[in-house]
Amino acid sequence: MSWNTSEETVMFKIQGEDYNQAQDILLRVYAALKEKGYNPINQLVGYFLSGDPSYITSHGNARSLIRRLERDELLEELVKNYLKEK
Repeated sequence: MSWNTSEETVMFKIQGEDYNQAQDILLRVYAALKEKGYNPINQLVGYFLSGDPSYITSHGNARSLIRRLERDELLEELVKNYLKEK
């Protein structure tokens, strides 16, 4: 096995270049809440305001998914996409 001994920095990417983890998590959590019959917007707002993960269903692993990122990262994604549409 030979190692790259050049002085150039090697880029390592796990997901595709366009992959957006926050967006993926929000969409999956939204879908899980909807599948369980909850109002996804109300539940997400409750979670964002309180930080209480019990606002998010465990269905589809949604509660674990939403806790992978900080609330501010998820909110940043929402605001960015909202303003991009304006």
